Amino acid sequence: MPMFSHEARLKRQAVYDLLFRSLTRVSAFGVLALLVAIIVSLVVGSMPAIHAFGFGFLTSSDWNPVNDKFGALIPIIGTLITSGIALLIAIPVSFGIALFLTELSPRVLRRPLGIAIELLAGIPSIIYGMWGLFVFAPLFADHVEPWINKHIGTLSYIGPFFKGPPMGIGMLTAGIILAIMVIPFIASVMRDVFDVVPALLKESAYGLGATTWEVMWQVVLPYTKVGVAGGIMLGLGRALGETMAITFVIGNAHELSKSLLMPGNSISSALANEFTEAVGELYTSSLIELGLILFFITFVVLSIARYMLYKLGQREGQAA
Repeated sequence: MPMFSHEARLKRQAVYDLLFRSLTRVSAFGVLALLVAIIVSLVVGSMPAIHAFGFGFLTSSDWNPVNDKFGALIPIIGTLITSGIALLIAIPVSFGIALFLTELSPRVLRRPLGIAIELLAGIPSIIYGMWGLFVFAPLFADHVEPWINKHIGTLSYIGPFFKGPPMGIGMLTAGIILAIMVIPFIASVMRDVFDVVPALLKESAYGLGATTWEVMWQVVLPYTKVGVAGGIMLGLGRALGETMAITFVIGNAHELSKSLLMPGNSISSALANEFTEAVGELYTSSLIELGLILFFITFVVLSIARYMLYKLGQREGQAA
C-alpha cells in the first residue's frame, strides 16, 4: 500500500511538472506571438501610407491633411530631442539621488525619501502635463527663458538653439517635464541595484582610503552596470512613448525650428491629437505608420543598449 501511494504521488508530481513546463512555455511564446501580432497589425495598417510616400515619409516635413501630404520628420526629431534632453537631465540627477539614499543619507531619512520617490513614479502622466502647462510653463516663460535668451542665446555656436520668444511651451519645456517624469523610475532602479552590492566590497575600498565618489565610480557602478543600464533604458522607454504630458507642453506644431524654445511635435503627441480626427484611409495610415516608426525607434535603442552591454562583458572577460 505505501509503495502504491508513493508511485501515485510520483505520477501526480510528473503531471504537475509537465503542466508547469507547458504553462511557462505557452506564456513565453504568447509574449512573442503578441509582439509579432502588434508588428503585423502596424505594418498592415501602414501599407497605404508606405505605398503612397515610400521612404520619403521619413524625410518629409510636410503635414497637410487637406491635401493628403504627410511626413514624419518633425515628429521623429521632436521625439528624439525631447527624450535626449530628458536623459541628459535625468541620469545625473537620478544617480545623485541613488547615491544619497544608499551612501550619504541618515538612516532615518532613507525610507521616507525612498517612498516619496516611488510615489512620484506612480503619478499619472496627465497630472504632470497639467502641472507643466499651468504651473511650470508660466514660471519658465517669465523667469527662465528671458535669462536663457540673454545669456545663452547670444553665444556663437549654441545660441541659435536657445533663442526665441518666451512662450513657456516648447521642446525644452517638454524635455524638462519628461526628465521630471523619468527621474523616479531611474532613481528607484539605481537605488535598488546599489543596495545589492556586497558591503564587504565597499568597506574594503573605504579601508584602502577611497572616497565615496571613488567607491561609487570604481566599485559600485562596475558591479551594477547591467542594472543601471536597465534603469536608464526603462526611463528612455517611458520618455519615448510618453503621450499626455508631452501633448500639454510641447506646443503641437508641425514646424521645424532650430530653437529648443519653439513649439514642436512628437510621435506620441501627434497620435494623441489627431487619431480621433483622422478622416480618410491615407490620413489614418500615416498616423499608424508613425506608431510603427516609434516602435522601430524603441527596438533599435534597446538593441543598441543590449549590444553595448554584451561588448562590455566581452572586454571584461578578455581582461580577466
